[in-house]
Amino acid sequence: MSSQDIPEENLPAEQDHAHGAVGIADEENPFADPGLPPHEHRIQDIDERAAKRSERVVALLFTVSMLATIGFIVAYLAIPNDKQIFVFPIGHISAMNFALGLTLGVALFCIGAGAVHWARTLMSDEEVADDRHAIEAPSDVRAKVHADFRQGAKESALGRRKLIRNTMFGALALVPLSGVMLLGGLGPAPGTKLRHTIWAKGKRLVNMNTNQPLRPEDVAVGSLTFAKPDGLEEHSEEFQTEIAKAALMIVRLQPGNIKDKRELEWSHEGIVAYSKICTHVGCPISLYEQQTHHVLCPCHQSTFDLSDGARVIFGPAGHALPQLRIGVDSEGYLQALGDFEEPVGPAFWERG
Repeated sequence: MSSQDIPEENLPAEQDHAHGAVGIADEENPFADPGLPPHEHRIQDIDERAAKRSERVVALLFTVSMLATIGFIVAYLAIPNDKQIFVFPIGHISAMNFALGLTLGVALFCIGAGAVHWARTLMSDEEVADDRHAIEAPSDVRAKVHADFRQGAKESALGRRKLIRNTMFGALALVPLSGVMLLGGLGPAPGTKLRHTIWAKGKRLVNMNTNQPLRPEDVAVGSLTFAKPDGLEEHSEEFQTEIAKAALMIVRLQPGNIKDKRELEWSHEGIVAYSKICTHVGCPISLYEQQTHHVLCPCHQSTFDLSDGARVIFGPAGHALPQLRIGVDSEGYLQALGDFEEPVGPAFWERG
């Protein structure tokens, strides 16, 4: 239905929104301002029943958004992580991922579609043109902006159309819960896992290359050996997680060259065991200079003195490498006498 089909007395009053001086193009002024075309009224402008129908459609979209958000939360809590479903033509996919994507997409789409339908059918659609003006905002411009804002708020009928307002607020209030629920997908809280490794009293030191337990005579003076805890196999599911904290480097020094008293007490016949994980960003340390007893991280050149408690002597690392207290068992193999007494690797915000 167009405005030509509506009696003149039912049409809203026209407002003058012409911009500039309307002119006719000629040879002297080929780009004359033609003015705005006549405004075409929508059915919602002249029929309150049509406006009510649009209002109900917008409210329905916002309500569907709320239901989809609730569905997102239910799917996240109720669907098992390992459940698979077949979706043509995609194939077998995770049921949880499919449900989360579908419900979140519907929730966001319905909010957007409701806002667009509201603007296109119920808010004012009269074309308004304004002349260019200076960048600065004089007082009369600011007054006009405030007046336009108030006029826009009035035309949106937000106060009068309570059904739209309430359902919109409900949809906007619920949809952020989807993001809150996704935080749970980041995994369980680490707890104290970063503070401990699988090293424990009695665990033998196993050579990473030969996969054999180490004896003191296997470690020569000036050599660098990498070790892992006995029982940690490379094919195990937890290997990468555990070795990232438990990787060990073993160096044998002359006992007289060890400057730090605690380091000497925690060593065995000059054999010292330190974490292989750099305390800067967690790179594996692999370079050793036997004359100076320094080890170097290849990532950012943090340098540690293994003859002096593995303190930092150069580079961005924040603290010394943790030392593992070692001894020998009844069969003569090197063993740990406990876990590291401080967390290995880079510092973290709750480090004790």
